[in-house]
Amino acid sequence: MDSMEKIYTVHARTVYGFLLARTGDPDTAEELTQETFCRALKQVGGFKGESSVSTWLCGIARHVWQEHVKKQKRRSSVEIQAGEQTDDGREEQADHSCLQDSHMLMWENMEVLKALHNLKEPARETMYLRLIGNLTFAQIGEIMGRSENWARVTFYRGKETVMKEVKQHE
Repeated sequence: MDSMEKIYTVHARTVYGFLLARTGDPDTAEELTQETFCRALKQVGGFKGESSVSTWLCGIARHVWQEHVKKQKRRSSVEIQAGEQTDDGREEQADHSCLQDSHMLMWENMEVLKALHNLKEPARETMYLRLIGNLTFAQIGEIMGRSENWARVTFYRGKETVMKEVKQHE
């Protein structure tokens, strides 16, 4: 249990940032971070050490977030079917667009934008294609003449570089 507490202390901020970038809501990100670590505790025996702990945790967080999005879609769909109306009497429309990885990455933060701009190629282009173009890693790999895995790794490293640079300026 002590090791899990240490893992939480070291990686909670990374997981929270990962989820905040997806949800755009601090409360939801905090809730999903807690769920991520609960699941990690249950799955700790399945960690084989083939990736870093933060990568493993972010993989769990991604699944937690995807489940959250699906629940929200179902809830919105049920509300629309039930004919929920706004205060002015119009039927409410649910937003069914799925947030892409890091799409809500605090774009209003000038330090984030500067750090993104300062990335070296091909990381910068990979980040732009993913964040602005909303492309899948497979599509990015195809465009760049590389593999899907290469695109994932390049994006992850670029994101880590941006986060590191932003933290230095805080």
